Amino acid sequence: MPATIVVGVDGSGRTHRLAEIAAAFPGPVLELPGWTEPAQAWADRLAAATTGTLIVVDDAHRLPGAVLRELAAAARRGVPMLVARRPTIDRPELAELDEALAGGGTVVLEPLDLAAVARLTGRLTGRRVTASEAARVHAASDGRPAIVAALAGAGHGTTPALVARVQRHLARRPPAVTALARVLALRHGVPEPPEGVPGSPGRGDSRELPDATLAAAAGIALPDLAALMRDLRDSGWFAGTGETLVPAIAAAIRQEASPAERRRVHDAVASALMATGTSAVPAAEHLRAAQARGGAAAVIYQRAGEQLRFSRPADALAWFDDAAACGVPLPGLAAGRAEAAALLGHPHSPDVPPGADPEGRLTLVAGAVAAHDGRAGRAAETLLAATAPGPVLAVPALMVVGRLDPARTAARTQAPASLLRLAEAALATGRPARALPLLIEAAEAVERAEPAVVLPDTPHALGALVAVTAGDQATAEALLRRALASTVGGPVAAQRHRLLLAWVRLRAGRYDTAAEELERPAGAPLPGREALLWAALGAGLARRRGDLARMRQSWTGAEPILARGAVDLLQIEAVEELVVTAARLRGHRRIEPVLGRLEQIVADLGAPPAWLVSAHWIRLQVAVALEEPAVAEQGAAALRAVAREAGAELGDRQQAQCAAAGMWAAVLRDEVDAPAVLAAAERLAEVELPWEGSRLAGQAALRVRDPAVARWLLERARGLVFVKEGVAPVEPRPTGGVLSDREQAVARLVLAGRTHREIGAQLYISAKTVEHHVARIRTKLGATSRAELVTALHETLGETQPAIRVSTTGGRSPNPGA
Repeated sequence: MPATIVVGVDGSGRTHRLAEIAAAFPGPVLELPGWTEPAQAWADRLAAATTGTLIVVDDAHRLPGAVLRELAAAARRGVPMLVARRPTIDRPELAELDEALAGGGTVVLEPLDLAAVARLTGRLTGRRVTASEAARVHAASDGRPAIVAALAGAGHGTTPALVARVQRHLARRPPAVTALARVLALRHGVPEPPEGVPGSPGRGDSRELPDATLAAAAGIALPDLAALMRDLRDSGWFAGTGETLVPAIAAAIRQEASPAERRRVHDAVASALMATGTSAVPAAEHLRAAQARGGAAAVIYQRAGEQLRFSRPADALAWFDDAAACGVPLPGLAAGRAEAAALLGHPHSPDVPPGADPEGRLTLVAGAVAAHDGRAGRAAETLLAATAPGPVLAVPALMVVGRLDPARTAARTQAPASLLRLAEAALATGRPARALPLLIEAAEAVERAEPAVVLPDTPHALGALVAVTAGDQATAEALLRRALASTVGGPVAAQRHRLLLAWVRLRAGRYDTAAEELERPAGAPLPGREALLWAALGAGLARRRGDLARMRQSWTGAEPILARGAVDLLQIEAVEELVVTAARLRGHRRIEPVLGRLEQIVADLGAPPAWLVSAHWIRLQVAVALEEPAVAEQGAAALRAVAREAGAELGDRQQAQCAAAGMWAAVLRDEVDAPAVLAAAERLAEVELPWEGSRLAGQAALRVRDPAVARWLLERARGLVFVKEGVAPVEPRPTGGVLSDREQAVARLVLAGRTHREIGAQLYISAKTVEHHVARIRTKLGATSRAELVTALHETLGETQPAIRVSTTGGRSPNPGA
């Protein structure tokens, strides 16, 4: 048998592998006994060894130098030799032996894989090992056979056998090894922060301490650290190729130390971290584990809160609580607390004495919170009075309340580049097509910048609202998805971005996201701005589904918010949804001041055409809901005038609205040009206003005298909505003349599977009126049952296809009862 070297860390099975190889040798085997015998006795034995005897040497790294030299000499004489050692060659004599054996083979022992761990555990316990148990043992042991054996048959956690093994090893090592091992073991006892959080440690090796900090915490000289770490690696205590302890070993070390000893080590680590000026968070975590409550700990707790207030605001509040418990005066924590609370959507107004906020951070927070509450005017005034970058942050709020000149002045003040980009984009709000690319650029800049203030609003939210006005739903959605992915603006902004995404999709004819958002479990009360948007979302979905009860509920929730009069330009479409809902409920007169306020903002901005169209459009839609032809004509005339004066400056969406306005006025006068109405309705759908287009065609269908044309318009009206949801419209068929025009309209919706409430919403009549129409239809057709009614309607209207119910979410189901 040629010379063989078995290399592996402690606990990797060196002795077991030696025995396996030696068992295959045909001749005598000489195993070196205990290392207490004099070196000369070994020299004599080895000198007499012959090529027919196998020398087996375990733990060669522990042999005296003289014995290693004799072994090397015997190996050079051709004596068969089987040697096991640790991976590190740390002495010339061990290197000499390794070189003498180099002509033979080398067996490197690797950790066991999952299957091998399962087999070994099963052999030791005498039972079948489940996959989950094998995975747990493998993860805890890193596949080290000795550790697997110590854990076999145990539940979660360490075992007395493993603790004893660790104690025996540490008792034989220098005290410095014990100190270092205890520091390293504490890494596993400190919670990991979320992955990818800026300004704080991440997962895995990023939690490892710098060498200088590690040495200081363990109380050892920095030059000695490398050798001690190598000793722990050769001991088989490190997982993989890194410098992180095997989990089971770390747990055993922590269990072996007393609680007081663990607290002392935590305190030593924290002191070392503070001395080296590294991140406050790991130092604070160690101090918390050590239950430190002194003045030095208070400083670190406060620093940890400041460090995390934007990235992990909930954790920041916990650190501020720890700092307060250590005696830090509350006014000194007020700014950080206010920033973290505002980002969580739980603002509070601390009672801070004058001069306690020299940096003006509380004023910046107050301005942002006012914006979150939907009070853009108050937010603007507060931020203008703040230190930099307050005035620049005030620019978007100034623009949406119509204060153009102060906004231009504020945009020239000092601020970080990302916020200046946002201010520049906000100044262009009056012209959505121009503002949108600037807001996209501002969104990218804010994502790249390290957060330093609570944002009154994100460029992503502003960009989405401007994109909706520009008729660009795709860009609005893209901005909001990016905002949610990047978590820009914190949790309070994430809530806003979700609601806006639902709003964008609702306006474009996709109702599923809106329904999901409205059904989301309620947490903390929504800020005023988002409460208004939530109410508009509910009202919009209710209108499209003909749900009068939900319309009333949404209006009831929105009315107190609107009563404050604190609306702004970017809320104009949400206000439209609520105003039209109020008109349906005959409550629109109560918010006339809100409409006046919006119109005044548009005027103060110089009457930019895009927003002027939005303001006139609201008036028109209220007139339509109330069926006031004269008022509708006034609105249509105003929109025609804007179209004439603005010309090509209007975007596609505004041009479509201006063109549809005249059709609406004509329809209310019972003057229906069906092709022109349909063209206007389809154009509205093309610019992401499918519901408005559907309503226009549907109202025209109710007023046209020709039943075939009425049916054609009605089906096209349905198609404008359902095509957006992936449901194809039905082609028109000839109609019979037994029923009146209105009765035919009701009958077709009955065959489509609509409920009385849904038919009423489609035809803008009450469910009770629908019921009367259905009763008259039954009488005219002589139908005494539901089945007879359906059959008679098919015959009368020329319908040959089975009725399919088309839901507002695009699904289909068998025709239910009306």
